[in-house]
Amino acid sequence: MFYLSKIEHKLTLPPSLLALPIGEAIHTELERLFLDKVIANLGLCVSVYDIVSMEGGSIFPGDGAPTYLVVFNLIMFRPFPGEIITGKLVSSDVDGLRLSIGFFDDIYIPTHHMPNPNRYEPENRNKNKGTWFWDYGEEIDSSFSINYTDEIKFQVQSVSYPPIPVEQPKESKPFAPMLVSDKWHFRRKQDRLWRILR
Repeated sequence: MFYLSKIEHKLTLPPSLLALPIGEAIHTELERLFLDKVIANLGLCVSVYDIVSMEGGSIFPGDGAPTYLVVFNLIMFRPFPGEIITGKLVSSDVDGLRLSIGFFDDIYIPTHHMPNPNRYEPENRNKNKGTWFWDYGEEIDSSFSINYTDEIKFQVQSVSYPPIPVEQPKESKPFAPMLVSDKWHFRRKQDRLWRILR
């Protein structure tokens, strides 16, 4: 789930940070540039782990800031296919479920990865939002509604990095630079009942 990635980057240090010790100033600028950003094929940057080396400090003509060549390690979040993670429900719509693991909210369970038999009941006011139900048996009370208090264990199916759109319609969902698609496993918190589905 978490990896160390070694990066080499040419860094221009802003003059406002020059009062700090050089290592602290470079670390601060690296955090500003990379923290909470997605790097394609590496994942989401969670933290700057350490600085391996820094060279340079040259000030080029017409520029008032020193430039360094910095080699450093980043802690990256990148789940692997087959990994099982626990998340909380963020939203439920006709296309499936959207989950969060606290620091990352772009986890989707599409309808074809949900357990069968299932059904979707839209809200009265908004047909795009509603509640999913898992009908696991023939009895009267053999239906689980998927609520916002539930924990959902899911198995990662794929991680993708879609290309950044040039234009995005106003009605569309916010752009997510890293998408995790998964297959769900369900855990209801209240009664501690585990149901693992295949």
